[in-house]
Amino acid sequence: MSDEPTRAEVDQLTGATVLEFGAGWCPICQAARPLIDSALARRPELRHVRIEDGKGKPLGRSFRVKLWPTLILMRDGQEVGRVVRPTQPSDLAPVLAPAHD
Repeated sequence: MSDEPTRAEVDQLTGATVLEFGAGWCPICQAARPLIDSALARRPELRHVRIEDGKGKPLGRSFRVKLWPTLILMRDGQEVGRVVRPTQPSDLAPVLAPAHD
């Protein structure tokens, strides 16, 4: 995959993937970084794709991302969970809860 995967590439991923949309300059993203990194460290089986989002970035638009950070849990190409602007560990439950396959 290139630095920014296409929607087709994302839709073809197998297993569980967390897409993280944000921007390096975004203060809310920066504030959430330790929380997100800590939570993802406890779920090493999850593929994590960090996506620099912004104007003219088609992947974020295809997922209707409006606020950063937005985390989307994909399972075999289907969205199964979404969290927008997490501020505490419990906020991440929809994208980090153990899979019930």
